[in-house]
Amino acid sequence: MNRKLIRIIVSFVLMVIAFLLSFDLYRNILFVISYVIIGYDIVLKAIRNIFKGKVFDENFLMTIATIGAFFIGEFPEACAVMLFYQVGELFQSYAVDKSRKSIASLMDIRPDYANVYREEIEKVSPDEVNVGEIILVKPGEKIPLDGVITSGNSTLNTKALTGEVIPKKVGVNDEVLSGCINNDSVLKIKVTKEFGESTVSKILDLVENASSRKSKSENFISKFAKYYTPVVVLIALLLAIVPPFIIEGSSFNDWLYRAFSFLVVSCPCALVISIPLSFFGGIGAASKIGVLIKGSNYLEALANTEIVLCDKTGTLTEGVFKVQEIDAVGYSDEDLLKYASYAECFSNHPIAFSIKEAYGKEINNEFVTKTEEISGKGIKAKFFGKTILIGNEKLMHEYNISFKRSEKVGTIIYVAIDGKFAGTILIADKIKSDAYKAIELFRKNNVKKIVMLTGDQRNISEEVAKELKLDECHFELLPADKVSLAEELMSQKSVNGKLVFIGDGINDAPVLALSDIGVAMGALGSDAAVEAADLVIMTDEPSKIATSIQISKKTMRIVKQNILFAIAVKIIVLVLSAFGMASMWAAVFADVGVSILAILNALRILRVKFR
Repeated sequence: MNRKLIRIIVSFVLMVIAFLLSFDLYRNILFVISYVIIGYDIVLKAIRNIFKGKVFDENFLMTIATIGAFFIGEFPEACAVMLFYQVGELFQSYAVDKSRKSIASLMDIRPDYANVYREEIEKVSPDEVNVGEIILVKPGEKIPLDGVITSGNSTLNTKALTGEVIPKKVGVNDEVLSGCINNDSVLKIKVTKEFGESTVSKILDLVENASSRKSKSENFISKFAKYYTPVVVLIALLLAIVPPFIIEGSSFNDWLYRAFSFLVVSCPCALVISIPLSFFGGIGAASKIGVLIKGSNYLEALANTEIVLCDKTGTLTEGVFKVQEIDAVGYSDEDLLKYASYAECFSNHPIAFSIKEAYGKEINNEFVTKTEEISGKGIKAKFFGKTILIGNEKLMHEYNISFKRSEKVGTIIYVAIDGKFAGTILIADKIKSDAYKAIELFRKNNVKKIVMLTGDQRNISEEVAKELKLDECHFELLPADKVSLAEELMSQKSVNGKLVFIGDGINDAPVLALSDIGVAMGALGSDAAVEAADLVIMTDEPSKIATSIQISKKTMRIVKQNILFAIAVKIIVLVLSAFGMASMWAAVFADVGVSILAILNALRILRVKFR
């Protein structure tokens, strides 16, 4: 059982016994013991903070108010103040733990050890393994460092990194990331990054440092408490001293009691606790959907998103070229793809890979002879005595092949067999199904403008923009052009509006750093993009950015509710305390009650189901 909870129970039992006793001396002794059990740590903190120069905090207010209550003979009230304050602290601890559990799965990705091949297999700390060494990962173990598989086939549980529940198949020469769990069989992995530079290390660093970047609301509350607390202490002092001298027949003890009640209710606990907790909860809610937010300032800024800039390849599209369509002339589609695959069998070009992947069968390159690569045009090859030409329009013109020009959007590959046009193969990047959902959610979250920036050619870019119904499309851009356009669009937003840029490549890093909020797609992408970004999405789903905006808006609503509610109740009870219309019991319930309600309100963000 929690130690604080035990102290609360023991203190409460002693208070109940004290109330039942009729002899004042024994009653007061039990109240003092109850007070020491429940409040010793608050008094010690207040004393330590005074020596550190931090005089005016909630510990100081609680200590002065309760010791003062003892001084005027209000023993039960003194114990009650500490008891209910600790109940509020217990609720706060529970709330923080609840929020922390949302991020706890990420902390579980930290590897404890690595099995490294040296003279024999040694079990060492991951930060002792050097780049180039071979590590052994058994089934059920976490991969401790980034690397490339040199032996073995298995499936990996990547849920902690990407949020994906479907295991990922891996084999020899595949890159693997630290933090994934090996499911099936033994893997040998050649380490490509030191532990400090590995994926798991960077993600943990992002999570651990997120709370260091405070939002405007948190900074406001910190400044507010800094000036507010000395002011209320001064007012309480004046309340205790001045009225007895100027109001005839006033009791000194009565005004002292009012002053101490005033001190209790003036504690800014609800604000100091619930506001950071609201943002912490928001960051936790985002982490549940696989989004790492580097600070509560970025979470706050997301709520004011007006313009979203997106890179195309890898962000709105899958970033992988695939055969989308085959249009054969005089041959079957399967035969045309077979001839094209054999002609491309020696090529390492991405287009060649996509054609061979679409064919999907083993290629015996012994049947291919006299292969000739014609620079900037395509390939000429002999396959079973047939001359195959495969390439662009220029290749067809060079060999005087009469062909039908395709107007389809994408990369068109023309094929001729024995001097006759045999058809076309359309290769294109595919729009992510999730991109449609992302655009829809951006619109629902009142994003005013969605713009695509890409280095791709005009016809392909405009087709993607038209399909997704984007507001603007800028194509054939260099990294410097993207920066210039981002600067131009920054000037179009309102004073409080924010511009979000979403990218995944190293060439996106300058725009990620320039924008109000930079989002790196996939922690599996470029290190430079992840470093420059303010948000990191562990998967390649752009809709999660729109969901993060929803989380941000909900968080900000909760923050504003807590600020208004806490301040309103404080002011009412402060006035009632000053006029003697609220006892110290009411002050206690006003302080602790408001804190608990604000904490419970802050926790709502973790229960909300976002799209």
